[in-house]
Formats: sequence, structure tokens, C-alpha cells
Amino acid sequence: MADRIQDIALPLDAAAVMRLFPAPPRLLALGEPTHGEDALLGVRNDVFRQLVERHGYRTVAIESDCLRGLVVDDYVTWGTGTLDEVMAHGFSHPWGPSAPNRELVRWMRARNEGRPVDERLRFAGFDGPLEITGAASPRQALTALHGYLSSEVDPDLLPCTARTLDRLLGADDRWTEPEAMTDPTRSVGRSAEAGELRTLAADLVSLLDEQAPHLLATGSRDAWDRARLHGRTATGLLTYHYWMAEASPARMTRMLGVRDRMMADNLLALANRGPTLVHAHNAHLQREKSSMRMWQGPLEWWSAGALVGARLGGEFAFVATTLGTIRHQGVDTPPPDTVEGLLYALPQDGPCVLDAGRLADALGDPRPAPRVSPWFGYAPLDPGHLDSVDGVVFVRDMPRP
Repeated sequence: MADRIQDIALPLDAAAVMRLFPAPPRLLALGEPTHGEDALLGVRNDVFRQLVERHGYRTVAIESDCLRGLVVDDYVTWGTGTLDEVMAHGFSHPWGPSAPNRELVRWMRARNEGRPVDERLRFAGFDGPLEITGAASPRQALTALHGYLSSEVDPDLLPCTARTLDRLLGADDRWTEPEAMTDPTRSVGRSAEAGELRTLAADLVSLLDEQAPHLLATGSRDAWDRARLHGRTATGLLTYHYWMAEASPARMTRMLGVRDRMMADNLLALANRGPTLVHAHNAHLQREKSSMRMWQGPLEWWSAGALVGARLGGEFAFVATTLGTIRHQGVDTPPPDTVEGLLYALPQDGPCVLDAGRLADALGDPRPAPRVSPWFGYAPLDPGHLDSVDGVVFVRDMPRP
């Protein structure tokens, strides 16, 4: 088995990744099994640079707040602001202090210098303005959408005024109440004001679509795309808050599903604009159903990758990353009877990539049992999912920070 695996393990570069596909995918996603490891982001940067330069990808999207991502896109595309400002305000979760993220943004800006607008590399966050402890107020998205329409269409067509929106939104801390994550009664999501906002948001999005010929003829495609992003985000946040206020067993499943659906909608919009590279946790990109256990028991929902894959078919590709050790988190040398253990025994030190189907064949049947991680922050590769993955990237060791 070891010889068969070694024969299909190629040094990781853009050429080896593209060999996995019969044609370049429109949406090419690289996953990671844990967050916060700069070594994995360095691998991402190296591969994404090559894919941009050799295979024509024009957008880089990462698992970060889609509205904050507009700050980064303005910088890399137009030079708006400074690199320090962008790193401080353009990322969520928080990814801004990461040195590889800073290098990615710096490289994108340098590459765009002097290029025609239609050849410039774009940046996007594709997550909603959501954190594990809560969700943002819909104010920013709603007011931006309303402001765009107010300046471009007959005011009589608008369903409300900006003052009405402000009154219904109220104080932002009503929406960002952290206790609402575990106590539905603390959520504002099913108040009368929130219900009216959901109706108005849907009407504003409808008006945006109804007026598309006029808006695209008299303004820029970028401005219209951003308005659509604001519309998706506003309606998504209001739906998320609605389910945050729900007390039934469906509550967390629906909230998790809404978040991944927001991610999927953003990815589909980016793919519609052109070839896009994506980086996020494996769990958000997998085609299999996602699952996790929380305080109320096990949960299952469809990930963004599953939703996008159902729509794009072969134009969506997912390469999962797994790794050998994160010793500073207690993840030591993998057992030799796991996929990670077999890959760890390979002679090459650098990252490698393997065709998932050929890896499954080399493993035989039955496949090895999944590796058990001693640390909750690392999700090992599930050998049972190889049939729904296009490729596997293996990185041996995470250096100590």
C-alpha cells in the first residue's frame, strides 16, 4: 500500500492540482482542517499565486466577513486606503493579524498595479457577518442597499425611507446581544420591528432585480454587484436572527444552514463573475452533509460546498487538506493505520497532493478508520469522504508559533 500511495503523491504546485481535473473548474476550493496555522496559509498563498499567474483565476475568496472584505477589495483593486488600515478593518474571525494574509493582500495589490481594470485580481470574503457567539446588526447591509437604490431609481418606488429603516433597526446592540446564542428569549429576531424589516428587505431586493436593466445601463456593474451582496447579506442576517429567536429543536440546525447558504450564495455570485479560488475550513467546502455536536445534541446540515456543488456540478472542485502534526496543540505523530499516518510515512518533506479517487483505490476496502484528534480544533480527514473529494493535500508538520 505504501508504494501505491507514494506513486500518486505529487509535490504540490499548480500543475499537480490542475492534473486532478479534466478542465479548469470555475470555482476551485482549497480546504484546511484547522484554523489559525500560518503554515497552511503559506501553502495557500503559494498555490493560489501559481493558479492566478498560470491558469487565469481572477478572484481570491476566503472565509471572512463579506462586508469587511469590500475594504480589502477596494485596496487591492483600486489602491484605496493603506495596507495597515486594510488588515485592521478588512478581516473577521480575526484573520487580520495573520502574516500570510497580509502577504496575500500585499501581493494582490502589487500584481494589480498598472494592469487594465478587467485584468485585475479581486478579493472577497464569502462568510456572512457572523461569529460563533452571535450575528451582526443588518444595519450596514440594509442602509447600503437602500442608499444605492435611493440614488439610482425613482424615490416613489422605494418601500420605505431611510428614517423608517433607522427606526425599525433601533440600537445595534439589540442585534448583537451575545446571550442570544444560547437564550432565544434574548434575541430581537422575531420582534414586530424585525418582521417588518424582513418584508422591507425582501422588497428592496426585489426592486434591485426589477431595475437591473436601468441600473446596469446607467451605473457600473461593480456597484450593482455590491448592492446585490448587500441585499443577500441583509436578508440572510434577518433570517439568521429570526431563527436565533426560535426555541424549537430546529433552531441550531437552521442557523447553521442559513450561514452556509449565505456562503454558498456569495460563492455562486463570485463564480458568475469569473474563475474563482476559495479558501476555507474543509467542513464548509465538503460535498457531504456537515455534522457537529453542540449542547443540545448532534446537528446535521448541508455545507456551502454541498450547496454550490449541487448547482455548479463539475465546475466546482474541492481539494481537502489534512496534516500530520500540530504538536503545540497536542496533535502528535498520526497512528500508522490512519490515512494521515500512511501519508506521514512518505519520504517527501514538502506538501504533496494526491488524486482522491486514486488514493481511495490505494487504500483498498475496507478503508482505514478515521484518525481521532485529541484537540477539538483539528478535524482529520474522513476516509469515507474520499469519493466526494477531488484531491487531498498533505502537509506534514505545523511549526510552533
